[in-house]
Amino acid sequence: GPNPMYSYDTNWIYNIVLFKEKNMKAYIDLLKYILENGDRKEDRTNTGTISSFGHQLSFDLSEGFPAVTTKSLAWKGVVSELLWFLEGSSDERRLAEIRFNKNREELTDLTKFSTIWTDNADNQGKQLGYENTDIKKELGPVYGVQWREWDGKDQIKDLLTSLKNNPDSRRHILSAWNVGEIDTMALPPCHVMSQFYVNNGTISCHMYQRSADMFLGVPFNIASYSLLLSILGEILGLKPKKFVHSFGDAHIYLNSVDQVKEQISRTPYDLPTLVLPELNSLEDLSSYSINDFKLENYKHHPAIKAKMAI
Repeated sequence: GPNPMYSYDTNWIYNIVLFKEKNMKAYIDLLKYILENGDRKEDRTNTGTISSFGHQLSFDLSEGFPAVTTKSLAWKGVVSELLWFLEGSSDERRLAEIRFNKNREELTDLTKFSTIWTDNADNQGKQLGYENTDIKKELGPVYGVQWREWDGKDQIKDLLTSLKNNPDSRRHILSAWNVGEIDTMALPPCHVMSQFYVNNGTISCHMYQRSADMFLGVPFNIASYSLLLSILGEILGLKPKKFVHSFGDAHIYLNSVDQVKEQISRTPYDLPTLVLPELNSLEDLSSYSINDFKLENYKHHPAIKAKMAI
């Protein structure tokens, strides 16, 4: 009979795709593919990876919020980092304030109050000669700076204005890859750029990631951009629709292979629902704490620990 891959029964294909998106099975399938087909590569961190180049995942946000369910997602980490980016900060201790809802003077014990950017500040940030104390840890012009102050341009404000006033534009771009400042960043951007698309009262996002730690980083990145998309949609009165995630170097670190195999063996649960506070403008974000951004009915398997390669 005919090869089902080339079937013209589009409803059948559509249902399969939706099923894969609905419980993030496509992400698990990509992990499996990389383990089975990837190539051994050395990397900047000297950890070693299994790597594969050029992949894409797509998530339909009307089917639920794409939080990984085969392990626990560090949701407070996702929300605090995104709010920190949107503030335009380059200080890791400001991220700690947002994450722990305390003043930085109360956060000097790093065994309790570190963030996902602490290691980068204490290593690459220090090496670049930036201020690094108990109450200030400078990273240079990383994501938030590029988003809010690229050579005098506020990309987030400009993006909101263009989405509102010229929704059909093909120039709704947010970029972090500022070539002239890469060498002064504690970490050059991994998620390099994103494009937004408005159609029939909905808003979608397509993000390109040059380098993707598929186990530790990517579930975080998926949730972060889906949250960004949802926040922009809330401000603009648009319904979040699709998040498309494109990868350059998609890799699994050799010290995470066992953890990935464990994750692949687990059956995904149904996706949770995102609940946002009321947002009418970018400025409204400063009125809320990370606890005002909620995942409802988030059922997940236990956490799986792995060490971040820095």
